[in-house]
Amino acid sequence: MPIFVFDTYAILEIIAGNPNYSKYTDSEIIINDFVFAELCYKLLREPDQEKAGSYIGKYSDFIETLDAETIKKAMEFRAINKKKNFSAADCIGYMMALKLNVKLLTGDQQFEGMENVEFVK
Repeated sequence: MPIFVFDTYAILEIIAGNPNYSKYTDSEIIINDFVFAELCYKLLREPDQEKAGSYIGKYSDFIETLDAETIKKAMEFRAINKKKNFSAADCIGYMMALKLNVKLLTGDQQFEGMENVEFVK
């Protein structure tokens, strides 16, 4: 089973039923606290709170804790690439994927063509 670090974009596309993401629903999912926080915020703004709660519960099972060094490297990466306007959560997810030697699954335009990224629209 393939393993990916999912970013918020990927999760929201799966929830929305984007067929381009259907092959990733059986992947082993890894997210971090920052992605989970973004996901919660976006879902809690939706009118169907029962559905939001269901997804929040589901994705909470995939959180892996980060170490300080990964967060530091992510912020260094963000500073170096400030023109790309990456979010902190995106940079942390990318560094987490590099550390775990798996790909980051995303559709965020800034990541298109980058190494170690599975880019899907």
